[in-house]
Amino acid sequence: MKKKVLDKEEKDILNSYERGEWKSVKNPKAETKKLREYARNTLQKDKRINIRMSSKDLDQVQIIAVQEGIPYQTLISSIIHKYVSGYLTEKKSA
Repeated sequence: MKKKVLDKEEKDILNSYERGEWKSVKNPKAETKKLREYARNTLQKDKRINIRMSSKDLDQVQIIAVQEGIPYQTLISSIIHKYVSGYLTEKKSA
């Protein structure tokens, strides 16, 4: 039998599980419904904006979006959402 090789993220998840950091949800259907509602509210796009940015930055955003397999506007929206939610952190240079 061929041994499965895990990537770093998969190893982190497995280690977390083995340390007992995962807890069962008491009511999975209710939790799923709640999380879907959160996602729906988060992803609802009800405002339009126009921004000016350098063509170099836009080109780079479009390249990253192609690599991620998503439209570049969706990538920009995601970056803004992560920033205002506190999930986007500054990368410290050495």
